[in-house]
Amino acid sequence: MRFLCGLLFFLSILTSPAQSQNLLIPMDLRQTDHLKAYGIAYWTLEQGVNVEWLLNYRGGAFLMDYFPQLEKLCLIRGVKAEKITAVEVNQIYATIEQENMERVLLEKAPKIAVYTPPNNQPWDDAVTLALTYSEITYDEVYDEEVLAGKLPEYDWLHLHHEDFTGQYGKFYGSFRNAPWYIHDVQVNEALAASLGFKNVPAEKGAVAREIKQYVIDGGFLFAMCSATDALDIALSAEGVDIVDVPFDGTPPESGYARKLDFKKTLAFQDFNLYTDPNIYEFSDIDIPPSFAPRLRDPDTDYFSLFEFSAKYDPVPTMLTQNHVGVVKGFMGQTTMFDRSKIKPSVIIMGEIEGTDEVKYIHSNAGKGTFTFYGGHDPEDYTHAVGDPPTQLELHKNSPGYRLILNNILFPAARKKNLKT
Repeated sequence: MRFLCGLLFFLSILTSPAQSQNLLIPMDLRQTDHLKAYGIAYWTLEQGVNVEWLLNYRGGAFLMDYFPQLEKLCLIRGVKAEKITAVEVNQIYATIEQENMERVLLEKAPKIAVYTPPNNQPWDDAVTLALTYSEITYDEVYDEEVLAGKLPEYDWLHLHHEDFTGQYGKFYGSFRNAPWYIHDVQVNEALAASLGFKNVPAEKGAVAREIKQYVIDGGFLFAMCSATDALDIALSAEGVDIVDVPFDGTPPESGYARKLDFKKTLAFQDFNLYTDPNIYEFSDIDIPPSFAPRLRDPDTDYFSLFEFSAKYDPVPTMLTQNHVGVVKGFMGQTTMFDRSKIKPSVIIMGEIEGTDEVKYIHSNAGKGTFTFYGGHDPEDYTHAVGDPPTQLELHKNSPGYRLILNNILFPAARKKNLKT
């Protein structure tokens, strides 16, 4: 029955009186809802219909065959779409050939997983908010699924605000007596024991290594905020005790700093750890550190997206598609990455020009890729513990959230057309 429905849907496209027409979804300043436009592109792929991503053309527009159901869906979801003829399509192609633009074919809706704990946390995850608002389907996975080898079932994995070092997010100093923190410790200790690990740091380290292997084997990884540096710290500290008494009953082992192996990390190297449980920070990867006074004015805090050659560097071009070149900054436990701690092989895609502060990076690892994005919520500058979730209905044209959704469509691209 499912095959028959798909066949009838495909035949309805072929027999449409407007079969020679196309639908263009612009992603420039004329777009009424940038975030839901990604959901439209994803839905189209789910129907078995290819989508062309026109890099640098009208903010990274989407082009697909016209059919009435698609036009109706755009209308229902409030997404601006333009019906264009074959002649107009050829004119667009001619422009792309002459300018710093490129056509990338999206062929299959990627299967998406969000790594998130089953117990409620006193904060929200920007990626989950983006997926829900744009109406893109995803599955939730956590340590049991990761350690059971379920990750290869997914094309794309996002890491929720997570601490892979086993220090419960370094919230000990401020929230160790809070009911949610006490409950989180109990849940994680019980989970680690049920999975056969001696403590939470050991269990989280094993999860980090499985995630790295997922990337090496061809997976697409996207992480934000503290999941970025906490993952690499856990990878570098394999077999080394770097956590203090409140987390595993013992202090960090002697000489732990010189035992860190930066060859095992994905993005960062030569970093120094903050092992004091009362300091709300993992390492000096984050700049400025979370415990330092924030002198930056939120009204003037912006980072710039690097402009790449669309024809020679389509991957970073794809990941930086936007209707603006300068994006409003936002904080998190890990807000920015210190340039001096980033490996030379990593591509810098967003930064505060003239400083050592980097916001957005990407690179290959084995057969797969990873993208790290500093900060917690692009539309909530500080987003403290317990703050209400961001209402994306009020931020439907958010440039910061667009960077998240670029990553979601990235795995759908025809691989032979892409080179980094």
